[in-house]
Amino acid sequence: MDNPDEEFAPEIGEDYSDANLPDQQWDKRSFTDCDFTEADLRSLVTSGCTFTRCDFTRTDLGESKHHATAFRQCTFDRTVLTRSTFNSCSLMGSNFVDCVLRPVTFVEVDFTLASFVKAPLHDLKLGGQRFRETNLSEADLRNTDLSGADLMGARLLDAKLDGADLRGAKIDANGLRQAKLAGALIDIDTAIAFAAAYGLVVS
Repeated sequence: MDNPDEEFAPEIGEDYSDANLPDQQWDKRSFTDCDFTEADLRSLVTSGCTFTRCDFTRTDLGESKHHATAFRQCTFDRTVLTRSTFNSCSLMGSNFVDCVLRPVTFVEVDFTLASFVKAPLHDLKLGGQRFRETNLSEADLRNTDLSGADLMGARLLDAKLDGADLRGAKIDANGLRQAKLAGALIDIDTAIAFAAAYGLVVS
């Protein structure tokens, strides 16, 4: 584990591939262009860390916990995130491909410009999260709690939002036209926006 009073120099281009580092605690560390491919980072705890353009392909981050940590433009390809928790984190511009995401907990997370194409996000609690300009094309969001989420500018082409809770969510007209919304829960404001997206006039 890190000593809370110990200062670490920023790490750039370091190779952590295949590393066996379970049960680590990292505080205020900085990683740029580092390779964590197939590393064992189970139960990793991070606080105030920054990962920029790091590769987590096939990394095991199961049961990890992250607080006020930023993952900027990182690659999560077939990454295991089972029972992981992200609290007050940024995943801005990161790409998620075929990841094991269930169950996972996100609290006050910024997913701006991230990509979850075809991701299995159904039945998750994602209420209040920021998904501005996030690519959710063909994502499975059935029965997902997205209440109060910010989806402005999000790409929702063929996204499955059947039965999703969209009450209080912010979605622009383009997103409403792209997504599959059968059975979704919406409020009056979203209903009016939906009608306007299809050229209807509410009087």
